[in-house]
Formats: sequence, structure tokens, C-alpha cells
Amino acid sequence: MFEIPPNLHEANMGLAFLLGAWEGEGVVEYPTIERRLFKQRVEFSQNSKPFVHYLSRSWEIDQAGTVLGPLNMETGFWRPRPMDKAEDSDAIPLEVLLSHPTGFLEAMLGEIRGPRIEVATTGLLKVESAKDYRRGHRLYGLVNGELMWVYEMEAMGEPLQAHISAALKRAPAE
Repeated sequence: MFEIPPNLHEANMGLAFLLGAWEGEGVVEYPTIERRLFKQRVEFSQNSKPFVHYLSRSWEIDQAGTVLGPLNMETGFWRPRPMDKAEDSDAIPLEVLLSHPTGFLEAMLGEIRGPRIEVATTGLLKVESAKDYRRGHRLYGLVNGELMWVYEMEAMGEPLQAHISAALKRAPAE
């Protein structure tokens, strides 16, 4: 269960269900890497402004759930655009800006439809040493109280395909 903070900016109402911390496990795979299990913690926070801060951290785990070491981190901002909503649609436009430690910044556009969010890459800014990354597509959904998500990636000469998926449950704040 979650409560909508009294200071939540009205533009963020469509993202209110995400606020707080989520933890769970998932699978990372791609033709250029070995399939691995991972543990993830995602945090969504707000400060009464028309955006939500996002932070994701993950660790490789073995079959027993023992942490083997760190994997990826990413952080950024999710900016709902209810003022740009089409009159004949229930979808709220969403901008997502992410920073990746592998050397790139990513801009994604998509939409919020109730407890379902879909975004796709629209722009990239990369440093010279960045890994070969072309675009991504993400789908998030609240299913039976769990935050389920899947990430498709086009990178390393491979076409857009499944890369990461996880099921997360609400977790206490750190």
C-alpha cells in the first residue's frame, strides 16, 4: 500500500503508484553476454516539483540469491507532461532522461496509461569511450502489487531484443 504525498505536484499524479522503493530479482541476457540473475533496487522520489527522480542499482546473484558483485546503476528524471495530453486519449505523455555509467545520456519518450508505462529512446549523447548502444524500449506495469518491467536493447551490432526483465516488490526506505 502507498499513500500519495500531500506535496505531490499535480503533474506527477500518474506516477504516484511508483513512489518509494522497490526490490526484486530478474534476468539479464543478450547475445553478447552470458545470461545472469540479478537483484535490483529501484527508488522513485519527488520534491513537489513536476518530475520524479529515479535511481536503479543492481547486483549479480547466484541461484541461491547470494550477491556476487555489483552490476549496473542508472539515474535520471521522469517528467510527465499532462498539459500535452491529447483530448481524445487517456495516455499522459512522459519524458525520461537517464544517465548511464557506461558513457551515455539517454532521452526517452512515451506515455503513462494507468499503472502501465512505455518509453523508447529518442536521443543519445555519448562520450568517446561509451559502449555501442543504439536505442532501448522499456515497459513497466503494476501487476498484482508488483512492479514488473522489461527492457529491450539495440546495441553491439545486435537488433532490438529482450535484454533485462524483473519483478519488484515494495521495499522499505534505506
